[in-house]
Amino acid sequence: MFIRNNNLTIRNATSNDASILCKWWNDGRVMAHAGFPNGLGTSEEIIVQQLSGDTDEFHRHLIIEVDGAPTGEMNYRNKGNGIAEIGIKICDFSKQEKGHGKKLLSMLINALFKDLGYKKIILDTNLNNLRAQHVYEKLGFQKIRVNVDVWKNQLGELQSSIDYELEEEDFMNYYE
Repeated sequence: MFIRNNNLTIRNATSNDASILCKWWNDGRVMAHAGFPNGLGTSEEIIVQQLSGDTDEFHRHLIIEVDGAPTGEMNYRNKGNGIAEIGIKICDFSKQEKGHGKKLLSMLINALFKDLGYKKIILDTNLNNLRAQHVYEKLGFQKIRVNVDVWKNQLGELQSSIDYELEEEDFMNYYE
């Protein structure tokens, strides 16, 4: 996948990105919302191995660039029956709160619907991640359920999440 809109780029992650992904994934500040306040504790070698299994048909890690510099990551996974599950992290904190997330998600979602033929996009987010919820709802995602105290983070603290879904007719595209 390669999508560019002005200064924003989404591209397939490659083995050349393993070092930046390793830095981000091992940073507890970046990974806390996903339940890993101590980071993942992974290695570049493991990440290269994971990336080698990426395919457009099943699962793909993507790099987000703003002004040509790696700024974060996205991914999508084929869940079957025309459903894709997505995720996004803007890992460079100086690039957050600038409207990039809404545009980047629009770019990805548009490609998943139009180019790859998905019928529904799903995702989940931490109940405490109010900023993400706001963005998802602006894009047209519908809240499906709240899962209260259903998993524990690395510190053993109970966490809650929200499941969202989006069908193409509800998609508010900020990409065009």
